[in-house]
Amino acid sequence: MARLKAWGLQDRPLNTVHFESPSHTGTLLGGLNALRCRGLLLDITLVAEGQAFQAHRAVLASVSDYFRAMFTDAMREARQSEVRLRGVSAAGMRLLLDYAYTARLALNLANIQDALAAAAHTQVPAVVEACASYLQAQLDLENCVDMATIAETYSLAGLRGRVYRFMSAHLRELADSPDFQRLAPPQLEHLLACDFPVDCPEDEVLRISLKWLHGDTGRLTYAPRLLRRIHFPEISPRALEAALQNALLGHSYPELQLYRQVLAEACRQARPRCPAITNGASPLVNSRGMELAVVKVGGFSIAGITNEITYLLPSTGRWRHLTTIPHVEQCNFGTATLGNELYVVGGCFNQSLQENIHPFGFRYSPRANKWSTMAPMQRERCRFSLNVLRGYLYAVGGASETELDSPDETDVSACERYDPATDSWECIRSLPGLRSQHAGASQGGKLVVSGGLDRGLVLSSVLAYNPDSDTWTPQASMLTPRADHALLALGNKLYACGGWYETGETGNRILADTIDAYDPATDSWEVITHVPTPRYHAGIVGVGSCIYFIGGFHSDAMFDRATAVIEYYDLDTGQWTTGDRYPQEIWEHACVTLYIPRCRDDMEVMDTPTSAQTR
Repeated sequence: MARLKAWGLQDRPLNTVHFESPSHTGTLLGGLNALRCRGLLLDITLVAEGQAFQAHRAVLASVSDYFRAMFTDAMREARQSEVRLRGVSAAGMRLLLDYAYTARLALNLANIQDALAAAAHTQVPAVVEACASYLQAQLDLENCVDMATIAETYSLAGLRGRVYRFMSAHLRELADSPDFQRLAPPQLEHLLACDFPVDCPEDEVLRISLKWLHGDTGRLTYAPRLLRRIHFPEISPRALEAALQNALLGHSYPELQLYRQVLAEACRQARPRCPAITNGASPLVNSRGMELAVVKVGGFSIAGITNEITYLLPSTGRWRHLTTIPHVEQCNFGTATLGNELYVVGGCFNQSLQENIHPFGFRYSPRANKWSTMAPMQRERCRFSLNVLRGYLYAVGGASETELDSPDETDVSACERYDPATDSWECIRSLPGLRSQHAGASQGGKLVVSGGLDRGLVLSSVLAYNPDSDTWTPQASMLTPRADHALLALGNKLYACGGWYETGETGNRILADTIDAYDPATDSWEVITHVPTPRYHAGIVGVGSCIYFIGGFHSDAMFDRATAVIEYYDLDTGQWTTGDRYPQEIWEHACVTLYIPRCRDDMEVMDTPTSAQTR
């Protein structure tokens, strides 16, 4: 206070300011390392493989739980000036000291084992984590078996998971390499038990397992445990017989015993087979590690247009981020799934306040988590239907730049189909009349198109395309005209869901509030149910026997009209259920189903304030 008086500041507030130097940590480490290099204030000598290393106890204890316990607990080493270390190499000790004094580490293939062993022994988590990250970056087919052993030796759970995920994804190649026979029995059992996607069908997984068992007669005792990890319901009887004939060529007693064990395990697991897998109808090579998800593609939210793609796995009940369409933000594109890959084709985007329609397409593989480009359509399109039939993609109708500029010059809607094998599009017979904002689905070997708009007129007409004759044939019209609706193929019927039509008197839009079913056998429609919450531009998708309505908005007349509500109708029970809401209010999005790897660790979709308040 006397000094404050002398400065004339005694009556002023203290005005405390907190100062923090961003360079202090570097200065401190640099100073300690300088002391070490000059041999000053050193108080401990560590001996590893006969080499002596001098250091400061305080520095070692600050980075290592092992040294902290050694120097602070009532241990004999706490009173010693020299400590001999066992289980730590001289090279490893040198690397640890460099890290402790500089926070830097130079890892390479020559020193990684020394660094990891030393860091694990002395409990330096940051270095252990750095070593695990380095090893993960080096992972390949030539070293994955050794990587698995290293991860298990040092309890590196993250690296272990990555290694087994890699081996599963490359199981076919791994099985053909000499290193496959070096897998220890517990390692192969874990590989078969872990829930990661594989790159081969289940009968090949069985062949691979039998191949490993034949690699050493002493392994036959592990057969029952390994065979329990084979998913026999995904193997057809013919494929099982072929696998056994291929693997068990001899007639020795051990082979006959193994043959009996395989058949016994197949009988033990006997239950309804997975017909889609065994008869080749499934888009999956193998269901291991995969789960059918509802996928939301693009659309709008209160933040505006988005290219974001999210998904919901039933096992988690959470919506998570999957990926983003690799294009400028767009809408009114076509979506379809073929071979468990998502196709996003065409659409429109705004540029300088003008709508631009484009022909480009992209394909996404959830197993590889990778996008690839595909050949563009022969004409640009938006508000069209994209459907799969007999392994081809069919793009039908929609709006194009030509039709927008000269709507009266044509009376047909151009159509084309895409062959994934050749990455090429070819024209097919045009659809009679102009048609956009319609729906399509494949059923009974034909492509069916319903409703839509023709120069502003909402249509109820339905046409079916026969690829064998390249012809369109009229079918029974829908009970209600619909535009912006969905047509779903479930079982042996087609279901028209959602959409809107206009009143004849006023031209006002009316929401179509029924789900109507079309039976191709009788060429007739019937009302199945009324939708509890009719809405515009909802995402509609079929999952099993259920039809899901996701998001949308309720009415053109409402200001706060968007919704995050999810409702679904069960065709088997005839009951409606309201599910958990989507985390955000969304509309004009597409919904599909796609098998997603369960091992993904994606960020959850966050609640927006508006949708959170309406829960």
